[in-house]
Amino acid sequence: MDLKSLHSPADIKNLNLTELKDLSEELRANLLKKLSAHGGHVGPNLGVVEATVALHYVFDAPKDKIVFDVSHQSYVHKMLTGRIEAFIDPAHYDDVTGYTCPRESDYDLFEVGHTSTSIALAAGLAKARDLEGGKENVVAFIGDASLGGGEALEGLDFAPTLGSNFIVILNDNQMSIAENHGALYDHLAQLRKSNGTATNNIFRALGYQYIYVEEGNNLQALIKAFEAARDADHAVLVHINTMKGEGLPVAEANKEAFHYTAPFNLKTGSPLSPDDSEDYTDIFARHLLIRMHADPKVAVITAGTPGAIGFTPDRRQIAGRQFIDAGICEQGATALAAGMAKGKCRPVFGVMATFIQRSYDQLSHDIAINNLPAVIVDFAGGVWGIPDMTHLGFFDIAMMSNIPNFVFLAPTSAEEYLSMLDWAIDQTDYPVIIRTPGGDVVHSDRPVDVDFFKYDIVEEGKDVAIIGAGDFFGIATQASTVLRNQGKQPTLINPRNLSQLDTECLDSLKNYKTVITLEDGILDGGFGQKVAAYLGNSPVNVVTLGLKKEFLDRYDASEVLKANGLTPAQIASLVD
Repeated sequence: MDLKSLHSPADIKNLNLTELKDLSEELRANLLKKLSAHGGHVGPNLGVVEATVALHYVFDAPKDKIVFDVSHQSYVHKMLTGRIEAFIDPAHYDDVTGYTCPRESDYDLFEVGHTSTSIALAAGLAKARDLEGGKENVVAFIGDASLGGGEALEGLDFAPTLGSNFIVILNDNQMSIAENHGALYDHLAQLRKSNGTATNNIFRALGYQYIYVEEGNNLQALIKAFEAARDADHAVLVHINTMKGEGLPVAEANKEAFHYTAPFNLKTGSPLSPDDSEDYTDIFARHLLIRMHADPKVAVITAGTPGAIGFTPDRRQIAGRQFIDAGICEQGATALAAGMAKGKCRPVFGVMATFIQRSYDQLSHDIAINNLPAVIVDFAGGVWGIPDMTHLGFFDIAMMSNIPNFVFLAPTSAEEYLSMLDWAIDQTDYPVIIRTPGGDVVHSDRPVDVDFFKYDIVEEGKDVAIIGAGDFFGIATQASTVLRNQGKQPTLINPRNLSQLDTECLDSLKNYKTVITLEDGILDGGFGQKVAAYLGNSPVNVVTLGLKKEFLDRYDASEVLKANGLTPAQIASLVD
């Protein structure tokens, strides 16, 4: 059919099976054209083309409620629900987000981007329906990797107790971002091997009617299964066996690399703009391999995102059992680190800033209260992290630097980063969080003082001090240069530690006219407020600069800096 005429799921309701198959191929072809030119989640979306077509053919959204887990597999859903132009016209490629978005369409119920949420969210919708006397179907569409998360398992346990219509579609492509980890996946393998007939079935045990679809990319089989589940008066789980990356051989063969990718050559799969520049994730992984080789008690933990912390498949193989993938379970991974630290090991949990917020209780309760020397290494924090609303990383300083006992360190260079990693692993007195720098790798020949409870006074001056934390130390340095060119003599300070104040250093600034703090995070509850509170009874004017507390989406970092007064010229203009 002419894709430009595709305005809603109603446009596919009267198609026959052959026409639906042709439509699926057209959707996949246009999806590949956009993904190869624009980048995005390749494997997750290619694998569910047929399932999404069948979903909208059988169910009546938006009356029927469909909740996508993570929602990084919702591109075809968007193509079928009035947003086709964003997938067939390059001029409109950026009109839609990479996740479900209620701001775009009534067919999108939640703004989500984190894993394991769909079943509990859908259960809430189903309960609301039941209280209101509704009859619509409620569907949670979840991948096998997400199913292993704690929230998903809690929702899976609760949903059958509703005693009403509730449908889970389990998209089993045998992959997380990397390979799956956990005993649950051995169980799914048994179900696949037996064509769904294994007597040992966790879903039936929990009270679900269980339907298995061996050919999860077969439209006819999918439609039959979804029709069997539709309008049920009880909980049903439809288990579909799919191929991640279906229709793109290079993605089928290399599922991890094509989970998400930048623009690539459609024929070869190679990136259109190869980036061979030095990277902090590479620095982290190479250094931890050295530490693990030297000490069998040093171990690296990931919660299902090994590539995001530099641990490629070959590095994971080298690390062996000292590399632990806990699955997409940040809470479990954090508690695991606590237990390993209690057992005298040296766990280093590498995790994305946007995901560590999911385990705040474990950071506070399991690690901090017990004062266990676990090491948390925070990636993609700050304004130069991931710019999607669901993956923002600039809340991390305020969130974690205020937990008692934790030492929160913010390096400004590769050399400081490595020194902090070594110090954190070697010491046993504190739990430590290290914020991996963002942007380009910075090198410094300045000696690193490993007393990280003392600020580093980089330039001595008078009257004005600029304290630039972490990534914003570079901006502080540029602002200091502007001031020096104006004949002023600012003191330039790298605080390094954003959780414990260096009161001796701050006391020396009490007679200054102005102290300016810069931090790559929100101001509310951040580092600058700690400094301002400490200096509050002195005559010095303290100006705290950072990011406004807000959710931003697909932002331009330079524009955000300017809007928050964080360019070197704007900072310098604050000084009389």
